[in-house]
Amino acid sequence: MGTRHVITGELKSKIDRVWDAFWSGGISNPLEVIEQITYLLFIKRLDEIETRERKKAERFPNAQVTFRFGPNQEELRWSSFKDRDPETVYKIVAHKVFPYLQQLGSDGSTYSQHMRDARFTIPSAALLARVVDMIDQIPMADRDTKGDLYEYMLSKIATAGHNGQFRTSRHIIQLMVEMMAPTPTDEICDPACGTAGFLVEAGEYVRRVHPNALLDVKQRTHFHESMFHGFDFDGMMLRIGSMNMLLHGIENPVIHYRDSLAENVSDESDKYSLILANPPFKGSLDYESTSKDLQQIVKTKQTELLFLALFLRLLKPGGRAAVIVPDGVLSGPSRAHKELRRILIEDHKLDGVVKLPSGTFRPYSGVSTAILLFTKTNSGGTDNVWFYEVTADGWSLDDKRVPLLPAEKLGPLPDMALAEEEHAKNNLPDALARWFQRDGDELQRARTKQSFCVPKADIVEKSYNLSLSQYKEIVHEEVEYRAPLAILMDLERLESDIGQGISNLKAMLG
Repeated sequence: MGTRHVITGELKSKIDRVWDAFWSGGISNPLEVIEQITYLLFIKRLDEIETRERKKAERFPNAQVTFRFGPNQEELRWSSFKDRDPETVYKIVAHKVFPYLQQLGSDGSTYSQHMRDARFTIPSAALLARVVDMIDQIPMADRDTKGDLYEYMLSKIATAGHNGQFRTSRHIIQLMVEMMAPTPTDEICDPACGTAGFLVEAGEYVRRVHPNALLDVKQRTHFHESMFHGFDFDGMMLRIGSMNMLLHGIENPVIHYRDSLAENVSDESDKYSLILANPPFKGSLDYESTSKDLQQIVKTKQTELLFLALFLRLLKPGGRAAVIVPDGVLSGPSRAHKELRRILIEDHKLDGVVKLPSGTFRPYSGVSTAILLFTKTNSGGTDNVWFYEVTADGWSLDDKRVPLLPAEKLGPLPDMALAEEEHAKNNLPDALARWFQRDGDELQRARTKQSFCVPKADIVEKSYNLSLSQYKEIVHEEVEYRAPLAILMDLERLESDIGQGISNLKAMLG
């Protein structure tokens, strides 16, 4: 399950070569590279849709069709310009295709809206020719391959330093999605969606676990148009996230601009049944630029607390969340910290806390984090809170983050079962299995174990502190003590042995 599909090494090395060409061509920001590739992918897609519509019009003269290219715009189509000489291609793309993209947007789709401010920044005809050639070889009909290729490009953002904050590791996303087990009727939201990794993974989960859901017309429409919602306040991220969704076969997700913490969310509150997120931990905002809605829940300037307040607002009653928070949220002593934990535990249902190892987000951040799992109830319901301490996620916890096991043994759903000693290198399958036992066998586990449950009363007693270390018990080695009398008798025996030895020695010397 973990690896799903493998992209050919040939396609990968083609991407690598184009990537290197961008760098040597003077575009060194990996986000800009992906953005330019995203525009070109979109242009290719427009051409494919046009071909499909024209065929439909020929076969069914009365069918409703939408043409995007007029008779004098033929040369703007991917299929007509891609094989021309590099200089001509460059002129067409820079002076005709991009202006055409900028005036798109009338069809109301997520993509065309995000393409309106498209800027063409590829510096040379030679580089454009290479990129066009690479994109032309991507099998657009094969959802798995094109989705994985885009993921591969996105993983290059992560290796390029400071932009890695936009990505949560795929295996952590997978763990959270598997724990939440989205259903075909869910409405899923990530209010800090970045490249849309959580939404993509949730879509893949639904396809895999509920394959029949996409056969029903109503459910299929929901899947493509109203199941997935992402907000971000960075236009480039919205474009990249939308394209990531599209290449994974989600036709028109609701991905739009929103400064999640600044705007009031009255139009979005009580709307979603599932939230999956890893919001940015920026520090603090001033009260003026923070939504009044959120200030009512908790008076604070700290973004990680405001995001939690936002999640509680956005969820409908009964809605669930799996979100990543920095350790400060679990144990912070301020009034706002304690109040937010009290709200989660007393007013809603806190289901679990998964402590992640501190290297999980290296090399971008060494901050210690945890996954919080909760259900919005508006009426309490916290009974026992399940804790799990992940000590190994399958990758080394230094800046290199190299895999510790072969690919088929990584992630929360490895293709091969792990041997006992391999668990020490990848705890995720165990964490997932035990999560589903949290109301059963896990209740009996001692607090010396890697996972255990803590009754609500114990947490209240500790001022709602959610640090695992507050509840974990350390195993003390059992030492066998002997009875004092036995020790004395041994000493007497030893004394007489020494005495005997000395008199023997005297006799020998004497």
